[in-house]
Amino acid sequence: MVDMVSDAEKDTETFVSWREFLGSPYAASLALVCLAVWLHAADSLIVATMLPAIVAEIGGIALVGWSVSLYEIGSIVAGAASALLTLRFGLRAPMSMAAALFGVGCILSAVSPTMPLLLVGRALQGLGGGGLMAMGFVAVGQVFPRRYIARAMAAVSILWGVSAFAGPLVGGFFVEYATWRWGFAFFASQAFALALWIVLRRDAGATLPPADATEFPARRLSLLCLAVVLAAFGGVEVSILRTVPSVTADLVCLIGFLWLDRRAGDTRLFPRRPFDLWRPVGASLLMILTMSMATIPITAFGPLLVTVIHGVSALTAGYIVASSSIGWAVMAVLVSGLPERFDRLMIAFGMAIVAISLLGFLYAVPGGPVWLIVVFAAMEGGGFGMAWTFILRRTIALADADEVQHVSGAIPTIQRLGYALGAAYVGIVANASGLLSMETAADAAQVARWVFVSCVPFAVVGLIAMSALVRDRTGNRSSGRSN
Repeated sequence: MVDMVSDAEKDTETFVSWREFLGSPYAASLALVCLAVWLHAADSLIVATMLPAIVAEIGGIALVGWSVSLYEIGSIVAGAASALLTLRFGLRAPMSMAAALFGVGCILSAVSPTMPLLLVGRALQGLGGGGLMAMGFVAVGQVFPRRYIARAMAAVSILWGVSAFAGPLVGGFFVEYATWRWGFAFFASQAFALALWIVLRRDAGATLPPADATEFPARRLSLLCLAVVLAAFGGVEVSILRTVPSVTADLVCLIGFLWLDRRAGDTRLFPRRPFDLWRPVGASLLMILTMSMATIPITAFGPLLVTVIHGVSALTAGYIVASSSIGWAVMAVLVSGLPERFDRLMIAFGMAIVAISLLGFLYAVPGGPVWLIVVFAAMEGGGFGMAWTFILRRTIALADADEVQHVSGAIPTIQRLGYALGAAYVGIVANASGLLSMETAADAAQVARWVFVSCVPFAVVGLIAMSALVRDRTGNRSSGRSN
């Protein structure tokens, strides 16, 4: 009997070399996707590198945490909107609009005379960058043949690691040899070029398979955004009359969001009971949220504090932050092939390393030496890189069958929400501990101690949630899904 195999199956069974892939007609599409990913991946590291120079020129040190929170808010909204927009309008219009929006945000930041206007630009960059990232992954699945998808995803992963290394280099170059404003202008030019490229490409307008029209979750996302803004607002000027009502309103908005999302049926953004410690999915999402909140200080405030305490250059401060991303990428590559039986071990080991790195920052950021801060930054990223793949795999494996899609979409959203809330929370602590009035390295060291010690409780909750996630469920998989 002749073995009948479809052409599509043959395509997926044959080995695809890098030479074949890069020499194929899809190389231009790969370059487009990689540019979209680069803009999003490098943005936060470049801004972190330039932030001390920005504050020195236009002020607004009380709003430093907002630069992270607003960017992450924009990314959350864009990520939620991208799937719906591409289903309705294809890739060309939404993706070119995202690139243009990112460019406009960069221009606003470049010309900003004050920090509030720069923050508006950061919010637009978050919308555009988050949209580019989400739609870039959609493009990989839609534009490339099945046999090229693995190579395309590998190229995107490699570029993400390159962005972690090159981002601080670019930001530091503009700070040291030109001005931080030209750094934003440099990225604006790339974004507008990308928008024009997408519009002119013939194959960029293909649409996804038709889907039922879904109402955009505007009310829920508005509550989520408002929660982060209220938390950040409470830290601008720390006082009982301002901070306590703001944080209380923030919690009310978060509860309101979760209540509305639970009632949304199949259009939920999160799975049922997303932070229930007694369910594996809830434990996983709670761990991701709290660990993200615990580790944001080195990105949001690290460059500013390190430059004041240790007198390092903007480039050095940027590479301290980049060490975390590089550590993540390296460890993710090294452990990615481990079989499923190692999931629990890698999650536990990775999250323990992340927690240890936080204690390391508590010692090294205020006291030095600088190389030790780099070591702990690499440990923090390496811990996440060691655990991340296995967190995703175990969480999805233990989720209810009808919750898998919600879990997959919720994990990146929860991570970004953790970064946004964490930056807002740390902003309150930093301003309350003397960030606005610090004049000497000793003052900055005191602020650093309070900033990092305030995140220890989040790490503790994260470790408790981790222990619930890795609890032995051998032989009880079906009951694990229903718990």
